[in-house]
Amino acid sequence: MIALVPRWVAEDRITVVTPHGRSTSPVAFLVRNDARVPDDVGWKGGYVNPVPPPWQFHSVLLWGIAIADTRVAGFESAKVEIASVRLSCRVDGKDITLNDDSGSLRGGLYLRHPWFARGNFHDTMPFDYDSNHEIVILHVGERTDRVWHFWPPSPRPTIPPGKLEGCTVRVRARISSGALLQVGMDYWRDSKVPWAGSDGNNHEAGASNWYLPSSEWQEASFTDIGGPFK
Repeated sequence: MIALVPRWVAEDRITVVTPHGRSTSPVAFLVRNDARVPDDVGWKGGYVNPVPPPWQFHSVLLWGIAIADTRVAGFESAKVEIASVRLSCRVDGKDITLNDDSGSLRGGLYLRHPWFARGNFHDTMPFDYDSNHEIVILHVGERTDRVWHFWPPSPRPTIPPGKLEGCTVRVRARISSGALLQVGMDYWRDSKVPWAGSDGNNHEAGASNWYLPSSEWQEASFTDIGGPFK
C-alpha cells in the first residue's frame, strides 16, 4: 500500500476507510529520511510531479537551492561553487538546449525556518567569483538561516512548439563540507509572467535528490522525461 502523508509528519497510524468499515493499523508508520539531509529541509528526496503542467504553460525555468548543514563541524565556511547551468527540453523526439550559462546567476536568500515561508519574500543573494570570474561561489555557511535559491542569468526561455516529452536540468557544481545542493525546474505560463503564488503562474516539475559534499566537481541533474508526459 502507498500512502501520501502530510509534509512534516514523521510517524502516525494509518486508518483505511471502506464501505464495509474503518480499520486502523496497530502500530504507527515511520517515515525514514536520509539522515544526511537536515530535518528542517522541506523536500528531503527527489520526486517528479505526477501532474503535468497545464497545456497553456509554454515556458520553463531551471533552479537550484543550496543550504548549509549546521550539524557539520566548520559549517561556517561551507560553500557551493557553480560552474554552469544548462536546460534542455525534448520536443518531437529532439533534445533542444534552451539555457546554457556559465559565470553568472540570479537568485535570492529565502526563509529557511519554516521552509520558504512568506512565499516570494527574500533578501538579496550575495555572489562571489573565482579569480577568472568563471565560477559563481555561494558562501552558504555565512547565512545558515536562509535557502540560497538561484536560477539562470538569461531570460526565461519559451518551449519550442511540438510534442513536449519533458525537460532536463544539469548544473555543474562543487559542494564543500557542510553544504548541500538540490536542483529542479518549474513550468510557467510564458516567458514574462511574474510569480503569483501557489497554483498561479508556475507549476513545479519536481526536484532532484540532494547532492552531497565532494572534493570533485559533480553534475547535479533532474529530469521529468518519462514522467507526467508519458
